[in-house]
Amino acid sequence: MSEWDEVIPKPKSRFLRIKCPDCGNEQFVFSHATTSVHCNVCGAILAEPSGGKAKVKGEITAVLD
Repeated sequence: MSEWDEVIPKPKSRFLRIKCPDCGNEQFVFSHATTSVHCNVCGAILAEPSGGKAKVKGEITAVLD
């Protein structure tokens, strides 16, 4: 562990891979999205802004650090 690990904090936001509840399509969404995120295939809402972390409507299948 280097001295920089203590000085530089890790971000609290992440990219999430979300599975659409309607069609099963998976796409990446920012965890703190500030606009509604729609599925690229069927147009269903995958995430809605909530002033901080986005409200995720689908299943989170992966989290990228």
